[in-house]
Amino acid sequence: MATLRRLREVPRHLLVCEKSNFGNHKSRHRHIIQTHYYNYRVSFLIPECGILSEELKNLVMQTGPYYFVKSLPLHELITHEFISTFIKKGTLLLSLDKDTYEETGLQGRPSQFSGRKIMKFIVSIDLMELSLNLDSKKYERISWSFKEKKPLKFDFLLAWHNTGSEESTMMSYFSKYQIQEHQPKVALSTLRDLQCPVLQSSELEGTPDVSCRALELFDWLGAVFSNVDLNNEPNNFISTYCCPQPSTVVAKAYSCTITGFILPEKICLLLEHLCHYYDEPKLAPWVTLSVQGFADSPVSWGKNEHGFRKGGEHLYNFVIFNNQDYWLQMAVGANDHCPP
Repeated sequence: MATLRRLREVPRHLLVCEKSNFGNHKSRHRHIIQTHYYNYRVSFLIPECGILSEELKNLVMQTGPYYFVKSLPLHELITHEFISTFIKKGTLLLSLDKDTYEETGLQGRPSQFSGRKIMKFIVSIDLMELSLNLDSKKYERISWSFKEKKPLKFDFLLAWHNTGSEESTMMSYFSKYQIQEHQPKVALSTLRDLQCPVLQSSELEGTPDVSCRALELFDWLGAVFSNVDLNNEPNNFISTYCCPQPSTVVAKAYSCTITGFILPEKICLLLEHLCHYYDEPKLAPWVTLSVQGFADSPVSWGKNEHGFRKGGEHLYNFVIFNNQDYWLQMAVGANDHCPP
């Protein structure tokens, strides 16, 4: 009974796979990227490639910056000056424990993953609506709550899609607080004699002895980006995992991982460039682009509430084929809605 109880407590995971073509006017690839806001790690893998083009390498090196602000009072994010400087549209979402929520005096809703005993609440504040009604009772109440009733302070990671203003705006705006500028970390490597799954763009479920399934590729990519030994040697007591079959060995494959706070706009540019990889004939039948979200982000896609205490994963992966077909794989863990 104890074993069964522990098995029931194992977090469930959900993986959604679909296929389309970048030329299809109903393709959802941009929407999926643009609504996944909190991106922590971006990785891509290009088989049959030993070195990146200068254009792609420059794009990789220009994914930053992002900023760390220590002990930033929450009321700074609802001022008219902040909203007019940095926000075109947006919502401030607060995920609060029961005691903090009650102390703020704000109106919210119970977390959808609270269970029978509600211990977590979500407060949603439309910043544009707020900024247009600075004399309203609603603004006065929220401002009073953040400044006087429950003056909340947090350490923030901030990233801003600059549309023309000076890069130093973020640094100068928060200069009275402890703010640091960071650049994403980039890890580049060439993998030699890599055994890769054989894929067919039209077959998500694969074909026996002909091509691998999308789920098998997903597992394999996780192993590759985690630097897992895939040889499945009998004396290897760390991992017995091996490449799914059928497979083929490529002499070289180029792997790149970017870690930091990466904006959706940067990922869109990267995907677009990888799509143009096949503008000239290439040996690689496919390339991949994988994106992981922060485990403790308040949402996964859009305004879908995200929980992290039983895993925290929310990620997606594109498999880009040489005919402009693609597979899209989206995964979430416990306390998450189904991906869009």
